[in-house]
Amino acid sequence: MSHELANKLKTLPKTPGVYFHKSSSGEVIYIGKAAVLKNRVRQYFQKSRNRDPKTDALVAEIADTEWIEVETELDALFLEAEMVKRYMPRYNILLRDDKSLQYVRIDIKSDYPTVNFTRRPLDDGAEYFGPFMQGFAVKKALRLLRRIFPYAITRDQATLGSKLYEQIGLDPGLKNGRTSLDEYRKNLRNLMSYLRGNRVALMNEIEKQMKIAANEQEFEKAANLRNKLYELKSLKKQVIFSDREFMDISKDKGLAGLSDLLGIDIPKRIEGYDISHMSGRDVVASMVVFTNGLPDKKEYRKFKIKIQQNNDFASMREVITRRLSEKNIKKWGLPNLFLIDGGKGQLDAAISARDSLQELSSQGKKLPMIGLAKREEEVVVECQRSNVESNEITERAHKFSATVSESDKFMLINLPNTSDIVKLLQRIRDESHRFAVSYHSTLKQNRQTTSWLDDVPGIGPATKKKLIKIFGSSRGVLQARDFELVKILGEKKAEILKQFIRAEKKFDKNK
Repeated sequence: MSHELANKLKTLPKTPGVYFHKSSSGEVIYIGKAAVLKNRVRQYFQKSRNRDPKTDALVAEIADTEWIEVETELDALFLEAEMVKRYMPRYNILLRDDKSLQYVRIDIKSDYPTVNFTRRPLDDGAEYFGPFMQGFAVKKALRLLRRIFPYAITRDQATLGSKLYEQIGLDPGLKNGRTSLDEYRKNLRNLMSYLRGNRVALMNEIEKQMKIAANEQEFEKAANLRNKLYELKSLKKQVIFSDREFMDISKDKGLAGLSDLLGIDIPKRIEGYDISHMSGRDVVASMVVFTNGLPDKKEYRKFKIKIQQNNDFASMREVITRRLSEKNIKKWGLPNLFLIDGGKGQLDAAISARDSLQELSSQGKKLPMIGLAKREEEVVVECQRSNVESNEITERAHKFSATVSESDKFMLINLPNTSDIVKLLQRIRDESHRFAVSYHSTLKQNRQTTSWLDDVPGIGPATKKKLIKIFGSSRGVLQARDFELVKILGEKKAEILKQFIRAEKKFDKNK
């Protein structure tokens, strides 16, 4: 351990937090959480401790350690999950057990929402939180939060035996009508807000609702809200994971670095965009939102591109034009930064769409847009239309050990792969790509399971199934003879179907 690191460790606080072990190149190699940062981090460097070979390898590679303080152990638990996603440190994989990481799954959209754990998140419309490195810690955290925000684990749990969970206030009582579905979903949204790190904002909102209820003499409701507020405050005193193993925005080095590099205020809301299609079919775009450096999934949006073509630039122009329409600006507000998945072409299309909008205010026209090119992970900036001087970009980039080159009217900034800025942008870009591909796959699957028969009036699912069973496929129906259709459908329906058959054959001929 170096002299500088030894001195730094002496300043470790006695508060909960998340710590980052770094190599000599600046790469984040391990991320952990601690109930007491001072105790946990110093344990790594105590020679008397017995360690396994993998931990010894980690300690031998640690050249620097940084940390973020938070108020509670729960905050540290949820922050660690997001930071592991962002940096993907190699020793977090090496040092965990051979099981998959844990996720919290909340299927809030179902008619009977439940909260449970899974090791394999699916694209099933549910909300997933994680991954969490240690299952016991997150399960204990959810048990504590369940006292404040009651939820069901299984659909039939509240009906078993003496309805114990309902009687002790852990189940919302949706089955017997004690709680409405709307009220239950509202309760789950509060739980999800806490899991996203919005603890302070949530407590302020509950306190506001409590005062309103008291003023309207709804004293039972006010008392319930008061109890929730008290329980939330008491979470500071709960021991979640001990030393076994929402943040201050200014401490997020990725956000602060972006601010310094681009010469803008810290971008509290970043929107990431990506296009997905298969040879110009089922073309879609995604918009993901990161608030204070963390994913804000309730703000995610997806777009089905109106003109289906194999042209990412045209698709990007369309989605940015739709995003910056007067209606959507009123609904969603404006971001502090746009991140476009792609290089010069995609970024140029996005900027052109922004600048062509007459209804956009002068403030909106100055909204910074940058790209992230896939091949070299270069940050792409168009200085002239972004109101940025190229020499200023070059000077600031050198502070981050970056190389800068110019291509046409664009600046290409090549930051070290271990840079906090790159890790943040990659996290946003990868999330926008995942969200776009997910929507594209859904449309593709829907298209593959539909046929021209779905458009025929009077042909419902049962009749369609009968026709396909008899003729083998929807293509087989096209070859059916008139008397066969009349025998199956009757004269009236058969005549309608024959009109569609003629139209479909004509379409196939002209393709």
